Amino acid sequence: MFKEFREFAMKGNVVDLAVGVIIGAAFGAIVSSLVGDVIMPIIGSITGGLDFSNYFTPLSKAVTANTLVEAKKQGAVLAWGNFLTLTLNFIIVAFVLFMVVRAMNRLKRKDEAKPAEPPKPTREQELLAEIRDLLKSGNRPLV
Repeated sequence: MFKEFREFAMKGNVVDLAVGVIIGAAFGAIVSSLVGDVIMPIIGSITGGLDFSNYFTPLSKAVTANTLVEAKKQGAVLAWGNFLTLTLNFIIVAFVLFMVVRAMNRLKRKDEAKPAEPPKPTREQELLAEIRDLLKSGNRPLV
């Protein structure tokens, strides 16, 4: 059973998938930081310092707080601002990933589009081609 598991785990696709997941998680953290630390503050400054994550609608009359954290302690709330923030984060992350994949596909197409140059013939091949051409022309070389 261990042998079968080892064979399964060492297959190329499984290892490639594991590497992809790890790199994806690291890239996700970078993009999340870009969104949270760069893009959202810019959007907040454009909108007058609004923080969407604190927008909510109380579902109970007992909720009187002004922040989402305090409101959740008082009762049920509809945290639509947090949902809006996460949706915006998702759209930005998806767009950044799209741009990365698009750039990689362009690079791949450029590499595939270049035809490989035929290898330069060796000295032996050049001499054989000369002999062939002389025989075809009917001229015999002087020996």
